[in-house]
Amino acid sequence: RPVPRAGGAPAASAEKRTATNALTKKDLVAYIESGCKPKSQWRIGTEHEKFGYQLANLRPMEYDAHVAKLLHALVDRFDWEPITEAGNIIGCKLNGQSVTLEPGGQFELSGAPLANLHQTCAEVHSHLYQVKTVAKEIGVSFLGLGFQPKWSVADTPVMPKGRYKIMKQYMPKRGNKGLDMMFRTCTIQVNLDFESEEDMVRKFRTSLALQPIATALFANSPFCDGKPSGQKSLRSDVWTDTDPDRTGSLQWVFEDDFGFERYAEYVLDVPMYFVYRDGAYHDVTGESFRDFMRGELPQFPGEYPTLDDWEQHLTTCFPEVRLKRYMEMRGADGGPWGNICALPAVWVGLLYDETALADAEALVADWTPEEREYLRKAVTKDGLQTKFRDGTVQDIAVEMVRISKEGLTRRGCNEENFVDGLMEMATSGQTQADKLLDAYVNKWGMDIDRVYKELSY
Repeated sequence: RPVPRAGGAPAASAEKRTATNALTKKDLVAYIESGCKPKSQWRIGTEHEKFGYQLANLRPMEYDAHVAKLLHALVDRFDWEPITEAGNIIGCKLNGQSVTLEPGGQFELSGAPLANLHQTCAEVHSHLYQVKTVAKEIGVSFLGLGFQPKWSVADTPVMPKGRYKIMKQYMPKRGNKGLDMMFRTCTIQVNLDFESEEDMVRKFRTSLALQPIATALFANSPFCDGKPSGQKSLRSDVWTDTDPDRTGSLQWVFEDDFGFERYAEYVLDVPMYFVYRDGAYHDVTGESFRDFMRGELPQFPGEYPTLDDWEQHLTTCFPEVRLKRYMEMRGADGGPWGNICALPAVWVGLLYDETALADAEALVADWTPEEREYLRKAVTKDGLQTKFRDGTVQDIAVEMVRISKEGLTRRGCNEENFVDGLMEMATSGQTQADKLLDAYVNKWGMDIDRVYKELSY
């Protein structure tokens, strides 16, 4: 399957659509459904973002002085192929992997679709070696956190990508924290496959219900503006006040008619951001993709969308689990190297083994819509200590990691050790955020600059 473009420019498409061969809703549904593949072809695609900062003053990396040099060095030294937009290098790709830029210069690796978690960890290791080698020479380093601990949106340089310019102007009109999301957050996510519509539905529901438990386990963003924020996962909290048209808990996923078509209907109702034509992003914020399909987009009258347009539009929805031709688990904070390996591991163990999936389904089967919504919002503040029924989220986390580890063991690839660190966190109740908050008070003398030393790769 094609590696996600992760914000890079879409493929130039020779495909032209007119009124006579316009896309139908059936075509859009079929595009998502074309992701179905037999279990033997299931793969693991891991993405992670990290904050680059200048060693001299801890400020975010600048585009010309640091980011462009880093990308050019990957191309020149390690044989990556450049990705450019309007003459600027904005990423690079190699063997199914891509390195891309988030709006504030967060450096992202979108990994290739790989067969097992050992390959995933090796891929991350190789990427960090390459990036660190070059970074040292130009006076920058990288930080594994979920939220920028010190600098404001105003302090953060904007990367030269057309889609981000459009999003930056639109975000403040919908929700209060969209710019924080764009410029001050980092995540780790994993992309996973499904065999059929039924398999997709089971995996989607189970992973969506359990996403807050992953948020609690991977909580690693307790600081903001140089001090504790009051949240253990501020990154996750920011998403609760970002454009409600394209975020939220998707409670309709648990209704009987959920499937590829229902998801396509949801995406069709999400207002558009842009149309990519002739090498440029054109602002169509707030417009309807349904109008586009009728050739009635005000900015492009008589033009009809291609499947590339649909693929791009699918990336402008931001639920905690996102469906394309694969599924994305989006609930975790960015974090250290071990977390980048552990995040795909916990979901592979839960979703790629039939017994584990059935056990995970049973774990969440009787949760109500109100309980799921409560967990989504409460874990950002209280993490594993979030109260739930007669216990806490910690109790669910222990069970979730146990089920995952058993699933990994049954896969027979010797991958089960990748979740040992998570089990330690789950049983102790001490996540990365808890440890950082303790260190801030008891070891660092409330000096936020110490976090750069502690959590740099």
